[in-house]
Amino acid sequence: MLTVIFAFYIVGLLGSLLVSGVVSDRIGRKPVLLPALGLAIVACVVFATASSVPALMVARLFTGIAVGAVVSAGMAAVTDVAGTARKRLAALLASCAMVFGAGLGPLLAGVLSETVPGPTVTVFVVEAVLLATAVLVVLRMPVRRPVRAAGGSWIRVPGVPPGHGIQLTLGIAVFAPGITVTSFVLSLGPSLLSGLLGTTSRIIAGLMAFGMFLAATGVQFAVQRLSRRVILSLGALSTMLSMAALIAAVHTSSVALLIAAAVLAGGGQGMGQLGGLSLLNHSIPPRRLAEANAALNVGGYISAGILPVAAGYLSDAVGLTRGATVFGIVLIVMAAAGGLIVTLNRRRFQEESVSV
Repeated sequence: MLTVIFAFYIVGLLGSLLVSGVVSDRIGRKPVLLPALGLAIVACVVFATASSVPALMVARLFTGIAVGAVVSAGMAAVTDVAGTARKRLAALLASCAMVFGAGLGPLLAGVLSETVPGPTVTVFVVEAVLLATAVLVVLRMPVRRPVRAAGGSWIRVPGVPPGHGIQLTLGIAVFAPGITVTSFVLSLGPSLLSGLLGTTSRIIAGLMAFGMFLAATGVQFAVQRLSRRVILSLGALSTMLSMAALIAAVHTSSVALLIAAAVLAGGGQGMGQLGGLSLLNHSIPPRRLAEANAALNVGGYISAGILPVAAGYLSDAVGLTRGATVFGIVLIVMAAAGGLIVTLNRRRFQEESVSV
């Protein structure tokens, strides 16, 4: 049930990505970001007052819709503000902001839920205040409305201009396994900790998620000067090592290996995301960039929505150890395939470097 509730977030996110990137490229970043932040605040209210599983599903759905708008229009807005001379820096900052926030949220939620009165309400009141500050930032953001709108339908599967499909494919090949692994840790991490540690502490679960996304943030600064091909290759390798550590952790009941798996998973997602965004920022014109960002996220979140849910059902049927093992093997194969795709397209990266 935890993974199904999480899947409602993915459904909302994917549905949002079908619209938000295209609309943002046509009418501007602010008209997409401001309603998204408002919906996120509504989700906080639903979370704070929820008394049933369907209410949690609705709140998760609203959250996914809001996040879908932010990861497409918001990341493109960062690039707009940075300017053409700082595209690579913009990709780094946008990617790091996303993963650092994803880690800081579970940590704050875990600490507040264990230490303050009325923990459920308090957590989402704090989140609503943070969202309100984001509204103020967007209102003051120096971005202009698009001069010329892109053509085609307003609601469509997001894509990239003709001739740029290979950049999108390379990004998805590594980003998708990485985001799938971190989604698994977010949805089933507390259950794994309970099985290995015998603890239900939300602070410990929050710390593990924070460590995972802190690694995703830090690794992007560490590898930013490397070539895009190397970044993506290292991302695929980190995801593979993460799943090997996860399999070893559930078979040996090792908390150290579980933490190592989470940290390596963060590294895999961080490098996959940075490499993918960098490829798109470098090659896609600004009037199609939000849609391209949406396409990258659609490619990643499809597997992030399906595979953790499948792992949840499988774990209920055959046990958490076997379920996590099968999931780990599948992701090792996916990440290895992504790394192979990057290797086979080495000439493409050389051409990209020459054109910089």
